[in-house]
Parts: sequence; C-alpha cells; structure tokens
Amino acid sequence: MGSGPSLAVDVSMNTILSEADRAKYMDPGKIRAALSSTKTIAIVGLSPKPERPSYFVGTYLQYEGYRIIPVNPRATEILGEKAYPDLLSIPHPVDMVNVFRQPEECVEIAQHAVQIGAKTLWLQLRVVNFEAARIAEEAGLTVIMDRCVKIEHGRYSGSLHWVGMNTEIISARRGQRYF
Repeated sequence: MGSGPSLAVDVSMNTILSEADRAKYMDPGKIRAALSSTKTIAIVGLSPKPERPSYFVGTYLQYEGYRIIPVNPRATEILGEKAYPDLLSIPHPVDMVNVFRQPEECVEIAQHAVQIGAKTLWLQLRVVNFEAARIAEEAGLTVIMDRCVKIEHGRYSGSLHWVGMNTEIISARRGQRYF
C-alpha cells in the first residue's frame, strides 16, 4: 500500500480559533437561527469599492432580501442605501451587526451593538476579539466569529455548492433551504 494523500479534512485550516472556540462561535444551529431571524444588517466597514469583499458581501445579502445599512464614516451612500458614520447614528432597529474591521476596533463596535439593541454580532473571517464577544454575550447577543456571513448563508440556503464550494454538508438529496 502506498501512502497517498489523506482524505481527512482539517477544519482548523479555515479558522484561527481553537476547537473549543469553534464549537462556541461557529455553531451551525446558532448560525442558521441568526440568519433566519435577521431582516436588517448593519455592515460596519462596508466599502463603496466594488472590488472589496465587504461590497461583495453587502451586494449578495441585498440580493437575498436583507436590508443593508452601511456603516462607513467616509461615505454618504453605498449600495443605494444611506451610510452612517457609526452604529449609534442609525435611526432604526438593527438585527445583526456584521463587522469588516480590524479586531482591535471590535470592543467599541460590540458596545455600540449592545446599545442599539442588535440581536447578533457577527465578526467576519479572521476578525477575532474575545473581549468584544464577551461584551456582546453578556448583553444577550448571539456572537458568530471568524466566519463569512455570505458563505454561511450560501451553505445553509443550498446555493453554495452551485459554484463548486464545499458546503461540508454531505447528502444524496437536494440541499434543504433552512430559511
């Protein structure tokens, strides 16, 4: 028998979180519940530049029917929506705060998410801040960390595999749409 490539998948390659933290902040049930109960998403760090990942994610979420609220102090409008300089300036309810900022900025963002009554704090890929998570969790928010909201939406809406992505869901049946 030759030693061929291993078929085992190391999920830790896709995250910087420990196994225990992955179980806490990447729980599929929490992700599906957050995505299905959310209507309005404030995207902190949404860029007006189409080549930026935040713009791509915002466009996708808009297409999927979510109301997007851009949070960017350098813009007045992004994706046809009025942009706000910070979370505290948004005059209407926000279900989810999705963060495209550096980890060191997340503590203040978490505090603001709590102040505006958001239900979920979602930190994008490679955005990890445990103090921000603690602040949000103590106030009752669901916290998702080091995951892309677009990828997770696609995974659980049954569309991610259409573009050749591994959804990590193995089934002979057509994908179930969870929301």
